[in-house]
Amino acid sequence: MTVQLIDPASASAAVKAKLDASQAAFGFVPGLHKALANSPQTFDAYAYLHEQFQNTSFDAAELTVVWQTINLYHECHYCLPAHTGIAHSMKVDPALIDALNEGKALDDPKLRALQATTRAMADQRGRLSEEQEAAFRAAGYGDQQLLEIILGLAQKVISNYVNHLADTPVDAPFKKFVKNA
Repeated sequence: MTVQLIDPASASAAVKAKLDASQAAFGFVPGLHKALANSPQTFDAYAYLHEQFQNTSFDAAELTVVWQTINLYHECHYCLPAHTGIAHSMKVDPALIDALNEGKALDDPKLRALQATTRAMADQRGRLSEEQEAAFRAAGYGDQQLLEIILGLAQKVISNYVNHLADTPVDAPFKKFVKNA
């Protein structure tokens, strides 16, 4: 059984405005939003976490590192190409985007530390070893960024898991970023 995608034309009043706002913002209603429309509270939580994560201390490249590291870890067929498109629109270095999508260690030492820490946070359920935390801090990050990774994880757990349950089709603007497309 999969979560159904809600057709904006037949959406309840509780989610119609949210889907209309998505249409206005993106020029289409993302499939993720159609799936989230099954629960207005989950939709609101995701939107809030997404906005808050974008307002963290991370720049566009760092946001992309956290997002794509988690998307790859969770094997999200929808979010990997969607965030590839988003990263390109944010003017993130295409070589960085490619390395992230392929799961390669990054060339930049600071971004590599962020990637490794994000992966460890997901894999080890927030429990970093002293060595892992020391490497993260040596790269120039601190407590704020550790907590911001958790915020990114919370956002991506919602979107990645919803996409797994809904088997959300990749939206047309992002299909060109599907691996082996």
